[in-house]
Amino acid sequence: MPDPASRPLWTAAEIAAATGGVLSGPDAAVTGVTYNSREIAPGDLFLALKGARDGHEFAGAAFQSGAALTLVERPVEGGPFVQVADTLSALEALGAAARDRSPGVKRGAVTGSVGKTSVTQAIRAGLDLAGPAHGSIKSYNNHIGVPLTLARMPRETERAVFEIGMNAPGEIAPLSRMVRPHAACVTTVGPVHIEAFADGEAGVAREKAAIFDGLVEGGVAVANGDVAQASVLAEHARAVGARLATFGAHGAHDARLLDFRADAEGAAVTAELHGRRIDYRLAQSGHHWGLNSLAVILMLEALDVPLDTALEALAGFQPLAGRGQVRMIEAPGGAFILIDESYNANPLSMAAGFRTLGARPAEGRRVVVLTDMLELGDQSRSLHEGLAEAIDAAGLDMVHAAGPQMRWLYDALPTSRRGVWRETAAELAAEAALLAGPGDVVMVKGSNGSRAALVARALADLSLA
Repeated sequence: MPDPASRPLWTAAEIAAATGGVLSGPDAAVTGVTYNSREIAPGDLFLALKGARDGHEFAGAAFQSGAALTLVERPVEGGPFVQVADTLSALEALGAAARDRSPGVKRGAVTGSVGKTSVTQAIRAGLDLAGPAHGSIKSYNNHIGVPLTLARMPRETERAVFEIGMNAPGEIAPLSRMVRPHAACVTTVGPVHIEAFADGEAGVAREKAAIFDGLVEGGVAVANGDVAQASVLAEHARAVGARLATFGAHGAHDARLLDFRADAEGAAVTAELHGRRIDYRLAQSGHHWGLNSLAVILMLEALDVPLDTALEALAGFQPLAGRGQVRMIEAPGGAFILIDESYNANPLSMAAGFRTLGARPAEGRRVVVLTDMLELGDQSRSLHEGLAEAIDAAGLDMVHAAGPQMRWLYDALPTSRRGVWRETAAELAAEAALLAGPGDVVMVKGSNGSRAALVARALADLSLA
């Protein structure tokens, strides 16, 4: 028998069998799976999905870039292909086949209004230390990203973790059932995507709790016990027969945060795990990482990763791009610290970011640069204006802002805190040199769609290095 680790990810014949498709051309070894023709690596399966553009138009280019096989709905030229009735359904079938061919894999799934990508990747860091592991990359958490991550799972995997997201009701449960996790986590619940839910946060909580629907028998539901909608999460977990494990800072929890002390290298955390005190280090200094780390610990425990391994992973896990990365910028006018939180934003993560910024030592000012929070529906004005209270509580010195919705916050601020406001992030980025001074600590945060990253890049580009 050949070593399973030496076998390809898929063969063309296996893909045809898994998807119910018809192979045209010779059998081929497939070493990767992608739907983006610009990311093709030699040996990949190219998925001709239909989106804004029809993937079939790029099949030829995929073969030229080294694709070993394409999955298509109609014949293409340039190499072998498996023809199916619907490529997205075929991708789902391929993901299910990858799950079922490795029945010993312990699988975890993560969702939440805030922190799901970072928590997923921190769990992955622990899984990697424990043995052959697999997981989501980037924010591959939707109806394409989840089956794609499954389809990419190597045969020799022992543990895997999947991020699951949503934009509208009814999206999470089917994806969880696709993964069939042994442990599933809700990091938090807040006013995110609330425009899609008539009853606001209660609807968001029910949708997030639906991640427990896919749990295998005897699975573990890990939930934030401090959120206002904690009872919704707990009731749903019990309704599906899951074992509930909660984390939080207030009340009786399986994992309870006792103390969080940020410093120049990250943070020191004291917590109780099942009633036993534990002390550990984080490479992250954001205050929200106190609770995030507890979610990671409970998930890794449920996936049979020893506590020592979990704590080792947390001690080395660095902030992801746009999610808290810290840099010293040696600008012409003097050095300042840039905290890049530009990937996404909502009222919960904004408040957490302000608290973190306010707790950092600064030779100069504590400055926050904000762009619009999106998808807040008819609550957008009150939620933007409401940030003024959290800014005041954190003791921040200056607020720069861009976007029509951030204008509501800007107008709600005392004049002493008002910096620059511009209609767009691009206009604010063009004035980056005015936003930071020597010794300042500057945090950039906003929704991805409001282009906060433009401002973060412009500030980083002030560096003389």
